[in-house]
Amino acid sequence: MGITAEQVRDLRDKTGAGMMDCKKALVESGGDTEKAIAYLREKGIAKAAKKAGRSTTEGIIITYIHPGDKLGAMVEINCETDFVAKTDDFRNVAKDIAMQVAATSPVAVRREEVPETLIAGEREIYRSQALHEKKPEKIIDKIVEGKLDKFFAESCLMEQTFIKDQDRTVSDVLDEIIAKLGENMVVRRFVRFRVGE
Repeated sequence: MGITAEQVRDLRDKTGAGMMDCKKALVESGGDTEKAIAYLREKGIAKAAKKAGRSTTEGIIITYIHPGDKLGAMVEINCETDFVAKTDDFRNVAKDIAMQVAATSPVAVRREEVPETLIAGEREIYRSQALHEKKPEKIIDKIVEGKLDKFFAESCLMEQTFIKDQDRTVSDVLDEIIAKLGENMVVRRFVRFRVGE
């Protein structure tokens, strides 16, 4: 049975769970939204969304230096309490996210943080490509938006495919640790360094 993007979006709106988690839940439940919600609850993923509004004023700044000392990243990840910030689970996820930043060179943490000038530039490139390929005028806007979504998925840290598990996004990984530890967590900011850049 095929699961549509609309079904995934609907489930995501209802639960706040990651897109990959929603798709998996819908596949497991044969497309039944209520069963998919129950599936997400059992896995603890839906809990993460409920914690999203809670204040995150504790946390850590963690670094990752790639072997060879030519590439590295520094990431600030916040949580609700100092107790959770000191746990191995929290620190391991933070280290993985720092490694992700070093490996993938994201532009921003979330799509809302991508500079408007960069988005406008990308839009113009995609529109020009579509016109050059002689695509019908009525579908050019859809093509541009589709390519822009792909750009965000590759350039925004939280939407990127997780380097240690291609079936999940960084957001999915963070949601799982939020559900496990019972606190809201936020990737606040990052910086990536490469020798000579």
